[in-house]
Amino acid sequence: MAMGVAATAAACFSSASTGVSRSRVRAQATSWAGGAKELVQSGAVKAVRPRDAAEAMSAEGFQLLDIRPAWEHGRAAVRGSVHVPLFISDDDMSPVTLLKKWVHLGYIGLWTGQSFTKMNDRFLDDVAAVVAGKDAKLLVACGEGLRSLIAVRMLHDDGYKNVGWLAGGFSKSVDGDFADVEGESKLRYATIGGTSYIFLQILLLLRVVQ
Repeated sequence: MAMGVAATAAACFSSASTGVSRSRVRAQATSWAGGAKELVQSGAVKAVRPRDAAEAMSAEGFQLLDIRPAWEHGRAAVRGSVHVPLFISDDDMSPVTLLKKWVHLGYIGLWTGQSFTKMNDRFLDDVAAVVAGKDAKLLVACGEGLRSLIAVRMLHDDGYKNVGWLAGGFSKSVDGDFADVEGESKLRYATIGGTSYIFLQILLLLRVVQ
C-alpha cells in the first residue's frame, strides 16, 4: 500500500453542494478516508470481510468494484469484477513533477515497484459509465483498504447509497475467498513489487509464507 499512502497524502479533493465536484480542488485525502470510516461505523456503508465477499456478491447482489491501479489489477484480479482505478500514472514531465518522481523512486519506487501516480479526475464519471446507476450495490475494494475508503466516501457523496467496503482489502484475503481469480499472483500479494517482490519470491520458495 505504499503507493496508496504516498499518493493519498498528495491527492486532493473538494466537494460541491450537489456532491463531489468533477473539478475537485485541493483538500486532504485522509479526511475523506476518515469520513468513510464514520460511514462504516454508522452503518451507512457496509463493511464486508474478504471471507464474506463471495456471499455478499451472490446472495446480496453486490458488484465488486476494484479501484486499484492497473499494474496491481493486472497481477491478480477477481474475474467479473469492474475495474476503475482511483489512482493513475502521472505522465507529467514538468520539473516539479520530475523532482517528485525522483523522491518517490528513492523512498518508495525501488522498494515497492510502484510508479508515481495521481488522482484519476474522471473516477466518478468512469464508474458511472460501467455500473447500472446510483442504485447499484457496489463492493469497493483495493489492496489494503485505505484507497477504497476514499473511493467509498466519494461514491457516497456523489449519490451512491448502496456501497460496501472490502475491509482490509485484498491483502486480508486467503485462497478460496474469491472463487475465480486471474493473473500471475495471489490477490493478497498483488500490491507487492520492486525489491519487496524479490524478497516475497524467496519467502515463497522457502515456504515461509504461502
